[in-house]
Amino acid sequence: MATHDNGLHTETFNRRLLQEFYDSYDEELEMELDDLRFGADQPLEDSEKAWRRRYFRELLHLQGELVKMQDWVMRTGHRVVILFEGRDAAGKGGVIKRITQRLNPRTCRVAALPAPNDRERTQWYFQRYIAHLPAAGEMVLFDRSWYNRAGVERVMGFCNDEEVEEFYRSVPEFEKMLTRSGIQIVKYWFSITDEEQEMRFLSRIHDPLKQWKLSPMDLESRRRWEDYTEAKEEMLERTNIPEAPWWVVQGVDKKRARLNCMTHLLQQIPYEEVEQKSISLPNRERHETYRRSPIPENMLVPEKY
Repeated sequence: MATHDNGLHTETFNRRLLQEFYDSYDEELEMELDDLRFGADQPLEDSEKAWRRRYFRELLHLQGELVKMQDWVMRTGHRVVILFEGRDAAGKGGVIKRITQRLNPRTCRVAALPAPNDRERTQWYFQRYIAHLPAAGEMVLFDRSWYNRAGVERVMGFCNDEEVEEFYRSVPEFEKMLTRSGIQIVKYWFSITDEEQEMRFLSRIHDPLKQWKLSPMDLESRRRWEDYTEAKEEMLERTNIPEAPWWVVQGVDKKRARLNCMTHLLQQIPYEEVEQKSISLPNRERHETYRRSPIPENMLVPEKY
């Protein structure tokens, strides 16, 4: 029977590769448990099963294209900033996870900044975001961004009317400056209905694995739905510039929103498939004097499974 350089028989080697694929596929299934937990005792209709199969096929295909896109970004030195905005529970985090899941974290990172501290509140408003901007060959995904000022800060009263107006005067120039420097900006707003947000909040309240996602600020934002609507509409109107336009993702159906956003993002980046150098695994050096010391029993993690 044929063998590989690593000593594994071909049949065993192929089985191991297949197992690696299954393990990777399980990651998607684990992530989907959040969407299924409360309906797990309800049998899926054939149409639902077919849609789930299609969803996973499309997801894996799009993630493969995202890997190609990242290779192109790295090779060309392109710089990309992607902003994800939307109401609480709109699905921003879910799509960010799927976009970044198979990408190289060294050159694709997520910036999710906490509330500004006392020192940052005295800085130029955009200052704390600048440190997270990409260098050549990098992509940065902002899970909320400088648009906090037009949304949560405005609605919750963390800034005054003069500061909001100054933001609206400054942000178009700020983004134009970034694009002139060679940074591509893609801005997404995730849109959900009043009823869908209510359902997702109730899901978080009743699910112990999701309760950490709820904060007092989230609950207050639910009460102020109409204030957020007014703020969102003004934000989209006043900051939709040709250099960095807004794109609205319909987010009521999480899976479709993810696929639609990922497909659209790929269309925004002028990437081409980069030819990869062939890789060969070198043989391990072996020496007669090599001995592997046994691991002390008290250091081993108990094998419960």
